[in-house]
Amino acid sequence: MNGSAHTGHQDDPDTSGRPVRLTAWVRGRVQGVGFRWWTRARALEIGGLTGYASNLHDGRVQVVAEGPRDACDRLLASLREGATPGRVDGVTEMWGAPGGGYVGFTER
Repeated sequence: MNGSAHTGHQDDPDTSGRPVRLTAWVRGRVQGVGFRWWTRARALEIGGLTGYASNLHDGRVQVVAEGPRDACDRLLASLREGATPGRVDGVTEMWGAPGGGYVGFTER
């Protein structure tokens, strides 16, 4: 993992269960609309993820999720799919190695 937004991993089944850290910044009308709660619910529904969703001062929501790559991919797809509270104008992602230290998936 080099921190890039490269997503060509989907063609390589050997990476689907490997633990990773996804950091995603979601922009749009995503604060004050239940977006963090919704993100936590999706993470718990997918299962195997730890991390958090947090409001940023610039109006974005930051999502940090650690767990199997395929579970992180599912969460990222949910953030982008359009069935979210509010309005998502875009999602920027960064991938890395998991750092640990999270218990459950929380709203901050």
